Amino acid sequence: MGAWEDGFAAGYREGISHTHTSVGAARRAAPKARSAPKRKRAASAAQKRYGREFKRLAPKYKKKSGGWKKDGFKRCAAAARKAAKR
Repeated sequence: MGAWEDGFAAGYREGISHTHTSVGAARRAAPKARSAPKRKRAASAAQKRYGREFKRLAPKYKKKSGGWKKDGFKRCAAAARKAAKR
């Protein structure tokens, strides 16, 4: 083997031996401090109005079986946005 191949092989062996041990040990050595759980974002007044209107209008756009009519969800959402604006 030439000088380049010897150097490559040595570097390759060293990289393999350090990769698994040092990274894993470093992660285990430093435990993270627990922070307070994130609070959910509160719904705005407009979002609440939209939700109420959507629920009120949904039966108009649904079949008797409970499924949506053709383009029913899309049309219901549009109608709810329009109603929420008023």
